Amino acid sequence: MISDYFTSNDIEPRFICGNSLEVLKEFPDNCIDMAMTSPPYWGKREYVIAESIGLEKDYNEYIEKMLSIFEQVQRVLKINGSFWLNIGDSYLNKNLLGLPWRVAIRMCDEQGWILRNSVVWNKVKGAPDNSLDKLRNVHEMLFHFVKSKKYYYDVSAARKEPLKAKVQNGAVVSATGVTGVRYKRQIELSTVLTDEQKQSAFFELTAVLDSVRNGEIEDFRMIIKGQQRTTHSNSTKVSGRAKELETKGFYFLKYHPDGAKLGDVWDIIPEDTQGRKLHFAPYPADLCRTPILTTCPANGVVLDPFSGTGTTMAVAYESGRKSVGIEIAQEYIDYAEERIGINEQNQGFLWSVYQAK
Repeated sequence: MISDYFTSNDIEPRFICGNSLEVLKEFPDNCIDMAMTSPPYWGKREYVIAESIGLEKDYNEYIEKMLSIFEQVQRVLKINGSFWLNIGDSYLNKNLLGLPWRVAIRMCDEQGWILRNSVVWNKVKGAPDNSLDKLRNVHEMLFHFVKSKKYYYDVSAARKEPLKAKVQNGAVVSATGVTGVRYKRQIELSTVLTDEQKQSAFFELTAVLDSVRNGEIEDFRMIIKGQQRTTHSNSTKVSGRAKELETKGFYFLKYHPDGAKLGDVWDIIPEDTQGRKLHFAPYPADLCRTPILTTCPANGVVLDPFSGTGTTMAVAYESGRKSVGIEIAQEYIDYAEERIGINEQNQGFLWSVYQAK
């Protein structure tokens, strides 16, 4: 029955009430395009179900449970699939445990996951902190894991809205105000560049300005020998840019016309829980959008093994993707289905399938 949903045209999210590990064991291999989740944090909250993950006396037991579930996530992911994991840290006897990295490193070392990005989620406002001997905690980690070196990734969905170049008084002005006048002056007055290098620099600068004018690139920076610092490294042994600067006298950094790629620090305010029927974790919809749009194909299936009140499923549905959420608390599933507007005929659909086994 679950395979029927994967191959149908229906994109309404499906929820399964049960233990994530046991439910995932019933999934076939290589059936999920992308997974994203925020599991219960260790030692942080009282959860609806007394046996919930996060209530272990020892954090090592918590890590072992996480690894068991993520091993199943890896199995059900397609070979070109991605897994995004948002996991919070905890203190024990005043010691910050580093739980996110403990989990991530063991996933790579013991299960063979490839870690592509560690994103810092800056929660901007964060929660009140009355501690008098430490800074306020306002960030969490979001890890992007893949199953193999070749995986689905739509980089265009990871770009910011580009600024636009303009023509002002007959001169091309880039999105950040670069006209080329300063670069031309630096080339002209350079005592480091040879005459041949100066001529080449003038020629290529004109071509780059034309590319800005035509919308082929959004913006650029010119690195000129003796004027600007080499990006990354000055060593010609380890940096191709340094070698280019040494032999050619200059190089360009060109910015994509669709905008710059997002960085690995995201400023996203947590979910507003005021006025909600249930109090749930501050896992916001904005945290899910870029991962889903970049690493799940348009006709793909999203999995959340700790779906809670359905944020991942809501964003997947909004973006036209199928999704399956696993949640141990039926109360949360009921709220998620109401929140998303699941048809009555589909409510509890997959759970009834698993009950019948």
